[in-house]
Amino acid sequence: MRSPFVVYILHNKTSGRFYVGHTRNLSDRLKRHNAGRSLATKGKSPFELVHVEYYSTRAQAAEREREIKARKSRHHIEQLVRTSRA
Repeated sequence: MRSPFVVYILHNKTSGRFYVGHTRNLSDRLKRHNAGRSLATKGKSPFELVHVEYYSTRAQAAEREREIKARKSRHHIEQLVRTSRA
């Protein structure tokens, strides 16, 4: 069984930008991003899912999201994506 919380990275092929987030329902969250129903990514779709990590608690997922964002490194995100199985 998969863990209930997910840290994910989305990629917009048009702009080349990445978005990092966490959620409990990945399929719904991805649909919301692509439908423009997420404030952070509104008007920036389409996105594709390029990286996923699973965690057992929301606190763990939120901490991992903060770690990725704190690095402020496109290189680090691209390295995560290259090793991903998403």
